[in-house]
Amino acid sequence: MRFFTVFVLFFLMVAQAQKDPLVASDSLLQQNWVDARYNAMSLEERVGQLFMVSIGSNENKNSTDRIKHLIEEHQIGGVIFLPGGPVAQAKLTNEYQKASKTPLLIGMDAEWGVAMRLDSTYAFPWNMTLGAITDDSIVENVGYRIGLHAKRLGIHINFAPVLDININPENPIIGNRSFGEDRENVARKGIAMVKGMERAGVLTSGKHFPGHGDTATDSHHSLPVLDFTKKRLDSIELYPFKKAIEAGLSSVMVAHLGIPSLELKKDLPSSLSEQIITGLLKEEMNFKGLVFTDALNMKGAAHHGKNGEVELEAFLAGNDILLMPTELEKAKDKLLKAYNKGRITEERLAGSVKKILKAKYKVGLHKNRFVDLDNLNEDLNTVEDDLAYEEAIENAITVIKNDYYLMGVKKLENKKIAYVKFGDAPNEPFISEMRKYTDVDQVNGKDIATLKAKLKDYNLVIIGLHKSNESPWKPYEFSKNELFWLKEIAKERSSNLILSVFTKPYSLLQIDSFNNIDGVVVGYQNSEFAQRKTAQLIFGAIPAKGVLPVSANKEFPAGTTIKLESLKRLGYSIPERVGMSGTKLAEVDKLVHDGLDSLMYPGAQVLIARKGKVVYNKSFGKPTYESESDIGLEYIYDLASLTKILATLPIIMKMEEEGKIALNDTFQELVPEYANTELKNVTVLKALSHYGRLPSWIAFYVSTLDKQRKPSREFYRTAPSDGFSIKVIDNLFLTDAYKDSIYDRIGRQELKSNRYRYSDVPYYVMKKYIEDTYKQSLDRLASDFIFGPLGATHTSYNPLERFPKNMIVPSEIDKYYRYQTVQGYVHDMGAAMQGGVGGHAGLFSNANDVAKIMQMYLQNGYYGGHKFFESRTVKKFNTCYFCNRRVRRGVGFDKPDPNGGGPACECVSRKSFGHSGFTGTYTWADPEEELVYVFLSNRTYPTASNTLLVKTGLRTRIQHAIYKAIIN
Repeated sequence: MRFFTVFVLFFLMVAQAQKDPLVASDSLLQQNWVDARYNAMSLEERVGQLFMVSIGSNENKNSTDRIKHLIEEHQIGGVIFLPGGPVAQAKLTNEYQKASKTPLLIGMDAEWGVAMRLDSTYAFPWNMTLGAITDDSIVENVGYRIGLHAKRLGIHINFAPVLDININPENPIIGNRSFGEDRENVARKGIAMVKGMERAGVLTSGKHFPGHGDTATDSHHSLPVLDFTKKRLDSIELYPFKKAIEAGLSSVMVAHLGIPSLELKKDLPSSLSEQIITGLLKEEMNFKGLVFTDALNMKGAAHHGKNGEVELEAFLAGNDILLMPTELEKAKDKLLKAYNKGRITEERLAGSVKKILKAKYKVGLHKNRFVDLDNLNEDLNTVEDDLAYEEAIENAITVIKNDYYLMGVKKLENKKIAYVKFGDAPNEPFISEMRKYTDVDQVNGKDIATLKAKLKDYNLVIIGLHKSNESPWKPYEFSKNELFWLKEIAKERSSNLILSVFTKPYSLLQIDSFNNIDGVVVGYQNSEFAQRKTAQLIFGAIPAKGVLPVSANKEFPAGTTIKLESLKRLGYSIPERVGMSGTKLAEVDKLVHDGLDSLMYPGAQVLIARKGKVVYNKSFGKPTYESESDIGLEYIYDLASLTKILATLPIIMKMEEEGKIALNDTFQELVPEYANTELKNVTVLKALSHYGRLPSWIAFYVSTLDKQRKPSREFYRTAPSDGFSIKVIDNLFLTDAYKDSIYDRIGRQELKSNRYRYSDVPYYVMKKYIEDTYKQSLDRLASDFIFGPLGATHTSYNPLERFPKNMIVPSEIDKYYRYQTVQGYVHDMGAAMQGGVGGHAGLFSNANDVAKIMQMYLQNGYYGGHKFFESRTVKKFNTCYFCNRRVRRGVGFDKPDPNGGGPACECVSRKSFGHSGFTGTYTWADPEEELVYVFLSNRTYPTASNTLLVKTGLRTRIQHAIYKAIIN
């Protein structure tokens, strides 16, 4: 038994000793290549391999030529690239590789991607942001994307991840570069980054060994001292390094730190300490990978010797690669003399050089050393990068206080929201994203008294602290003035207060008390993604999942988190996030532009949402053919018959749930005056399914015109007066008595012979019944029940009461009734004669708001934390009851025609539903694909006789292109 135990222990020791992160999968071929290369080198060439020099691709030709000379003259082992641009760096890499006898190992500090050093490249989230994520696979994916970029650019080793545990908030050099202050979290995130980058084929480097996190000194300028016991270092600082080494870390970068408990010689930096590098790292921790010094031109090391003495001491201490030597020629000469004198043995030299060669083989330098320049910029900025960033930031944003369940914000109809900007960095993505959910006013004040006076009108105030996102080292603090203003605003308890910080969590250390701050959310960075996703989180479109990686205040220690579920409001993302191809969706752009070029309409808005996320929302053209300005996403259109399913039908559905109406109710039950008419037995079900034999529409206005076909003095006045208060359009007021005439005329209609006939008439009847039942106008009911709670703030009847005229797209130059441009007033004549509020027409909106209502239907009546209907109700009204009689319609909703043709392309599911409008509008939702499509145009401008949009089937052709963009 004892023999067996000894054998097992021996076997484990051997196994551990053989664990080498630099071994390639074809290890025998690797070893042969390494030996052959080494044996072919002269002593000078072998020593040259120990050096990695620095250059920026933005430096002048004299500087870049100097590096080329070092490569040719001294056969150095590698180059670390500093600031510059990707194409310039790739060209330099190729030039240097061509000049080098042995392939060069190219390195870079790319902790958050090559953008750490290069312009026009992709910047991924900083480590502290990633430290807030609970799902380590997301961090691994970020590491993988960073690795792919490095590999594409010819970088073989990324000096990352940072494994420092940032315990000290005053740390001037680590901070956001650390995953946090918890050793387990730092270790897990570090390992995830290692796995990701190594999977991409790039070597990794854990830094800054043995741990640079608990210091307030920058080793670039002087020597920080970690005056901790070995026990403390072993349990905290060294812990992430141990775990990363076990996970296959390729290399370690040794920092310039004074550590008395590990190095007896006073003030000797760890990078020059044999006790720390050889004794601790290589022997005790059994690390077999490459060991790099931190940059030897940093003050923490450079002042320990001149003329190459520092480089020699660093090599003797156990480092393999001497990074950024101050005087390469002198350093190389020192090492050669030390070798010849026996201070450096052949075994020691061969150990490091062969490790370097093994690393070069592992990254594929035995096959190819050059960078392909074709499509380089495109490959370094991809959709996949956006997906990785978006997923990371969504999972990082952290709610640490949420009194009164303030976030996600509910009951938007009761909220009057102000946003106040703090900080000196851009804030537009945050405010514009919040405005997609409801009205948010940005409030400014030259002094706190003015600001507080303005804020009294609001019951929710959101403050955003926006600090520079350019680098992790930029200032992150509140100004003294901002701290005072925050305290003063928080005192006002007439409103709730949410504080959102787009910078380090450490900024919250400045705040003395959070007693009067109701909500706190940490966005970590001021990137566009972070701002937009934080806005989405505040309004409940995405859940809150992040966990605070560092202590941000005595009230918010590391690990603080408040998890929030999504309220299932629409989010905003990119097509690929929901399984669609952005490239294929470009066909939608082409089709809409074809419509513009063919004069089908002056302008349009198109929105596409899938799986609860808007992935396409664009405006095209101009309000009119003569307009100078382009249409914006905030512009609103006359929706025409979309009014039926967006305003009137929701109220009918709710009434049906509450027993105030039934599908088998007849018109005579709804309107007793119809008891003796042909309409009396028409049921709600048949009428709303357009199976009630009702006329398509009634031209009420014609009978109100005089012999010159102009509005008759009998019915109209040019200004409001007693008995003439119904405003049809500017300077045209209809007699109040005509309201009864409309319903009287409907009652006198004869039923048609053919049973299926699309008709506006049922919605006149529904409007009357709704208003009689609730004793309120339809527009007010729709606003209170649907638009307000949904946050559909761009949706209303009679929009001129709320919106400037230039935001409302004109629908027609009317030459048959109103004799003026119809802009801000409903195009439909019957709805106009009802004061702009019809059950069948009159609603104005933009594509974003239409999508909210359609998404609510798609979610079976639920949206934004509010249950508008039971799911059974949506199903009941979205059922085709007369399909067996060749009637495709649901109850109110249009449905795809099972026989082909119809309102939708053949690609939609039978469960899908929607509607189209006379003015050139259209919306459709498909539960099976979780897809919402909105098309708004003013095809009726300047004349409704323009039917090209309808004849060409453009709206359904666009729909077909949308479905073709769904991947698989």
